[in-house]
Amino acid sequence: QNSSEMPETITSRDAARFPIVASCTLLGLYLFFKIFSQEYINLLLSMYFFVLGILALSHTISPVMNRFFPANFPNKQYQLLFTQGSGESKEEIVNYEFDTKDLVCLALSSVVGVWYLLRKHWIANNLFGLAFSLNGVELLHLNNVSTGCILLGGLFIYDVFWVFGTNVMVTVAKSFEAPIKLVFPQDLLEKGLEADNFAMLGLGDIVIPGIFIALLLRFDISLKKNTHTYFYTSFVAYIFGLGLTIFIMHIFKHAQPALLYLVPACIGFPLLVALAKGEVTEMFSYESSAEILPHTPRLTHFPTVSGSPASLADSMQQKLSCPRRRRQQSPSAM
Repeated sequence: QNSSEMPETITSRDAARFPIVASCTLLGLYLFFKIFSQEYINLLLSMYFFVLGILALSHTISPVMNRFFPANFPNKQYQLLFTQGSGESKEEIVNYEFDTKDLVCLALSSVVGVWYLLRKHWIANNLFGLAFSLNGVELLHLNNVSTGCILLGGLFIYDVFWVFGTNVMVTVAKSFEAPIKLVFPQDLLEKGLEADNFAMLGLGDIVIPGIFIALLLRFDISLKKNTHTYFYTSFVAYIFGLGLTIFIMHIFKHAQPALLYLVPACIGFPLLVALAKGEVTEMFSYESSAEILPHTPRLTHFPTVSGSPASLADSMQQKLSCPRRRRQQSPSAM
């Protein structure tokens, strides 16, 4: 709710192209690992995700950390502004606002980042992975259920093909030493925190169903019934699909495409509920992009001022003393 940027809306065309783009990226990574030294590629990727991970984790823990700061904490506001050119041709390159609390969160996240960079520990990996997942669900936005079905359906085929049809997905997942997956130690009881035998879950298996579940939550709110039926149904469906994936993996002793089980569950369960309640038409006609999503506007330009400090103070005092009229805005402008 405090994000200053509107989420990126995924259209039907984007959803249809997503599996193709993902396939090209996956195949490109596979070829990179086959042609170039795996050590140097992972070193480069580690530095890249080190920076991204710190920023993502800092953004994620910020709302939680704000509860622990005392009321009298000296919180100062800062702005990082980097521009190019001058005069009318001046263009902003970086414009970022932050405060002292954000700096504290950044410092804590940096400790986790150094831990990950030096040790590649699975706990640090999972902290970064969860931060990436939460930021992904926050920043990506489905506009309607039809688009969500197209996206999930395309990635369903993508996941099944690259896991069962080839060894590309498994090879990249095992070679890629970056927090793009959550790892679960299977020998935790034997080796404790030094466990080294892991099961993996790609972040795409979290983010893609996650943005669909978030869409159903907004649909619940749009019904104005003070219930979150579709959200809870899809959330339970996700847990069921993930549990089924783990069960099948242990039975057949082979890597499983999680979306093979998650997509039918996350789409099928809410659809059955909609059929039972007679709200299928409302579900597929719901358009989320028309809503105004809450955001906090940030200062993008510094005001240009001239004159002595005394004259500027007098000018500001006159402006404050004059009553302002609030301009009425039409619903379409809102």
